[in-house]
Amino acid sequence: MASSAGHLRPGRYLAFFALIVIVLYALVFLTGNHKPTPKLGIDLQGGTRVTLTARTPDGGQPTRESLNQARQIIERRVNGIGVSGTEVLLDGNNVVITVPGEQGDQAKNLGKTAKLGFRKVVANATQPVVPPQTTTPPPATGAPTSGAPKSTPPSSGAPAASSGAPTTKPGGGGAPGAAPAPQQSTTPAPPSSSTTPPPASSQAPAPSDGSVDAQTAQQIQAAKAVRQNKDLIGADGQPNQELVAKAMASLTCAPNAKDALEGNDDPKLPLVACGDHNTYKYLLEPEFLPGTEIADANSTYNTQNGQWVVNLSFKSEGTKIWADFTSKNVNQQAAFVLDTQVVSAPNIQVAILDGNTQITGKFTQAEAKDLSDILKYGSLPLSFASSDATTVSATLGLASLQAGLIAGGIGLLVVFIYCLFYYRLLGVLTILSLALSGALVFAVLVLLGRWIGYTLDLAGIAGLIIAIGITADSFVIYFERLKDEIREGRTFRSAVPRGWVRARRTILASDGVSFLAAAILYVIAVGDVQGFAFTLGMSTVLDLVVVYLVTHPLVAIVSTSKSSFLSNPRNLGLGAVQQVGSQRKKSTSVGRANVKEA
Repeated sequence: MASSAGHLRPGRYLAFFALIVIVLYALVFLTGNHKPTPKLGIDLQGGTRVTLTARTPDGGQPTRESLNQARQIIERRVNGIGVSGTEVLLDGNNVVITVPGEQGDQAKNLGKTAKLGFRKVVANATQPVVPPQTTTPPPATGAPTSGAPKSTPPSSGAPAASSGAPTTKPGGGGAPGAAPAPQQSTTPAPPSSSTTPPPASSQAPAPSDGSVDAQTAQQIQAAKAVRQNKDLIGADGQPNQELVAKAMASLTCAPNAKDALEGNDDPKLPLVACGDHNTYKYLLEPEFLPGTEIADANSTYNTQNGQWVVNLSFKSEGTKIWADFTSKNVNQQAAFVLDTQVVSAPNIQVAILDGNTQITGKFTQAEAKDLSDILKYGSLPLSFASSDATTVSATLGLASLQAGLIAGGIGLLVVFIYCLFYYRLLGVLTILSLALSGALVFAVLVLLGRWIGYTLDLAGIAGLIIAIGITADSFVIYFERLKDEIREGRTFRSAVPRGWVRARRTILASDGVSFLAAAILYVIAVGDVQGFAFTLGMSTVLDLVVVYLVTHPLVAIVSTSKSSFLSNPRNLGLGAVQQVGSQRKKSTSVGRANVKEA
């Protein structure tokens, strides 16, 4: 037989629950920022979320190792912004960057591959995008310097940037002490007489499901076949004019043009690329010095020519390679290639032996800082396409939070009214249990935000609102089982232990199914749906804690109370079922008496 309510010792259960709440709130106020504030998502507090989709040259799935490495590098770049609360997470083949507050604009540029390489510019193969007004060849775009900038003014013949908004990548420009490139190194290649084919730089939008786009992979391979043809440069070091003209004709250099090869060029092959703010096309030799040899980078303002520049220092091996190259190629151009675009192509004036050089390119302060930061923290092992960028203002976030709280309050109010109307005093116990459950959930949310970085968003609030119904459903199951026991003729006191034994199996099964559904949804879902599944599953588990440690002990205390008010079935919402039980018990007694008489 089930144990009586008196053997339950409800005080111990309630004391244990009180201890749990005290410990949780002690951790809330004694750890972290000591404030009882959960960590909110950008849809509640405002901010920027950028989703970057990985791309591979062959269209295959990126390895988990390369994705983790990319996440760590992007995280270092994000930390360089100096905005607290920023997160970088993996979501399938996507890297999701979340920057709270109003400082999220820089996050949109953090997905640059930042693949920097140093290539030699091939003579007789530089072509202007727009035919120049004069026959003056294009000037050099800057000179590497070995120390403090020289006092010589920059070259005044720098080509003007093409009309339209500037590209997101900085273009080349004059540098302190720069000298014009030799005449023979800038003779335009003859244009192709054939009709210009569609540009290979067009790019299909990244798929939203995180998979690698096969069409993008085909575009990368097609661009490589034309612009990285190994026969672009002959064995004698001279350009193949026909192939070069074809490659340059296939390349569109414009402010809004997307390059399919962006971050995916092969460093072992020659390359045709845009430069000088998309005003010139260059033929470049294979890479002789990778960007991984950069030890440090910082941006400074050159007061002599009024430009922002990026200073580089190489590692020991990079210093040797750079010194050897500059020694052998005086009066030749070296191109600094960032993500398949020429940032600067200066003319080498002297050998640079100390491992320091400088990139100039008509940068703004923000562009110079962004470039120095991404070079400092390293290039990404994969190229990424920005598949989604969402910015939520703080005002809209506050409005969303208020709407979520109002929705939750309305849901609670409806449950309260129903419980009071249908269960009366037992409904009061339901309201008390829900309030304690809410306090428990709130403390857990605050601590999870500190310990594992969990952020509460609108989807999570939706999960909490649905969890109100799941918690109330457990109480309904219990109370309806009590009614069944009383209908069989038992008193309220004797019905509590029997009803609990039968009800808890149903409660466990119901919550088990809800938790299993939430767990499966969390595993297979992505993005905001995971937040919904997490809060739903967490609330389901805490529902069991409240039912076992609070609701059942409180009902047991009421059942053993000697108060006439608490023991009155009408005040408990049990008056009608008790009458049915009394009638059934009376009819049963009469039937037994008749049997005895017979």
